[in-house]
Amino acid sequence: MIFDAHSDLPTYIYEERKNGNAVLERNFERFFGDTIKSRVMAIWTKPEKRATALRYALEVLNNFHKDVIESPSFELVTSVKDMRNTIKNGKVALWLGLEGGEPIEDSLDLLEVFYALGLRVLTLTWSLRNAIGDGVFERTKGGLTNFGIEVLGKAEELGIVVDVSHLNEQGFWDVINTTAFPVIASHSNAYSLCPNPRNLKDDQIKALAERDGVIGINAIPGFVDKENPTLDKMVAHVEYIVDLTGYKHVGFGFDFVYYLKGWSGKSIKGFENESRIPELLKRLSENFSKKEVEAIAFKNFERVFEKVVG
Repeated sequence: MIFDAHSDLPTYIYEERKNGNAVLERNFERFFGDTIKSRVMAIWTKPEKRATALRYALEVLNNFHKDVIESPSFELVTSVKDMRNTIKNGKVALWLGLEGGEPIEDSLDLLEVFYALGLRVLTLTWSLRNAIGDGVFERTKGGLTNFGIEVLGKAEELGIVVDVSHLNEQGFWDVINTTAFPVIASHSNAYSLCPNPRNLKDDQIKALAERDGVIGINAIPGFVDKENPTLDKMVAHVEYIVDLTGYKHVGFGFDFVYYLKGWSGKSIKGFENESRIPELLKRLSENFSKKEVEAIAFKNFERVFEKVVG
């Protein structure tokens, strides 16, 4: 059973529904199979949509909601209790996330509106600058803005999981030094094994673990290995983080939409899509106990969501 902490499927759903195609139910086996039981569905504001980010996010959310309503195998959840009941009833639990805070502009009121619409995970930035702070690809090296600090406080108050993937280093440390809550890096890997700026350095991984957070291992090839991304090397990222922090601070945030045609079409050798998840779990069971595999696959993110969201 897998808790996947990051998927851009809402953006894909939006684009498909514009062409008259429903997505979730008709692609159940393809995108979820028998393993993914809980998944964060993140609305990503594409760079070309940043000027109208609020409108775009609401349109994506509207189409996502329609697709969920039309799909009896899925349910949008807003609490861990909801998630557990949904899974118990044989359905897949979907959490709403924002990948980048562009849609909330510089308004805490808008953050509250998105919360009312179901938002429970906020990736503070995408890779560029917004009103909250600087992303990893921004030319400047600023951290969180004054508004960004206010966002952290409002997220704590509401019960929104703060996600530091895509945030630059200064912003990461601003989060760690500001909030007392557990935080996550929903889809980032170990920088020491693959020096991509989207991955986390050892001191960041340790600090996140000390806050009782979780880092979700990403299946994008460029985050696994620059020259030869394979399943073995993806598993190596899991093992590396466990060696640094223990098994309670690593999970999965596959970002699988990346492999689809029209996105990048690229994938890890031996871990091309969701159908390969059983092989990943088999490989983990060779090196970890059943309890540890269950924690990495599901329970670690479940713990953080229970603490923050309730």
